[in-house]
Amino acid sequence: MASQTWCLLALLVTLMSTDGSHAARHLLDTPAPETAPAATPSLPSIPTIQSPPLPSMPTLPKPSLPPMPTMPAGSMPSLPQPAIPTGTLPPMPAIPLPTIPSIPKSIPPLSSIPITVPSIPGVQLPPIPFLSPPSSP
Repeated sequence: MASQTWCLLALLVTLMSTDGSHAARHLLDTPAPETAPAATPSLPSIPTIQSPPLPSMPTLPKPSLPPMPTMPAGSMPSLPQPAIPTGTLPPMPAIPLPTIPSIPKSIPPLSSIPITVPSIPGVQLPPIPFLSPPSSP
């Protein structure tokens, strides 16, 4: 049923697209109608407005800075040079690297894993019907 629907849909799409292509071809085959060029109205020119002349920039005085003070060459103390140690560092302490625990080669047997849940004294839970076996008649 679904394949029939898809085939019908594909057929409809095909038919619609061919009709559109025939219509487009028909429009392309028809000559353009002879029309006279439309007369565009002439635009008047924009009048220019005479702006008043701008005043000239006034000349501003150049700022002058006071001269930098000069110091005599011998009056500056020299910076102290830091002392670079030339000795060797002490040896690193010998610390053993941590060991990676080994992975057991085999899995422990399943008999060592408890299967039953221990009961709590004094508490009785009702049986769950879908987990308990059916009663025999």
